Amino acid sequence: MITKPSPHTVTVTIDRIEAALKAKGIAIVARWDHAAAAAQVGMTLRPMQLLIFGNPRLGTPLIQGNPQIGVDLPVRVLAWEDEAGRVWVGYTAPAELATRYQVGDQVDAVQKISAVLEQLTAAAVQP
Repeated sequence: MITKPSPHTVTVTIDRIEAALKAKGIAIVARWDHAAAAAQVGMTLRPMQLLIFGNPRLGTPLIQGNPQIGVDLPVRVLAWEDEAGRVWVGYTAPAELATRYQVGDQVDAVQKISAVLEQLTAAAVQP
């Protein structure tokens, strides 16, 4: 997993990624608040949110190569607060997914997804 520290709260970190996605016209599939879900069943978690988003032009070639990669696509970015109160943002490296699902021949799509994830998360964690 590629992780980066964020100077922002979990909510602000995910808000920043979501805003950047909307500005780029990238579809947001879902935003899941793990801590809120835990609270609904009387349990507690430190702040943690998951953002699921994708671009079918990039993901479809990977799924055509191996439909099983569909379990990990669309892309997911997780922001969480650790026990020390630090906030992190992370995602599975697209190259790892390509290896896991044997779609390494889709180099262009993997590189583009990697670049988008790097750009989005880098911008989100800027002060």
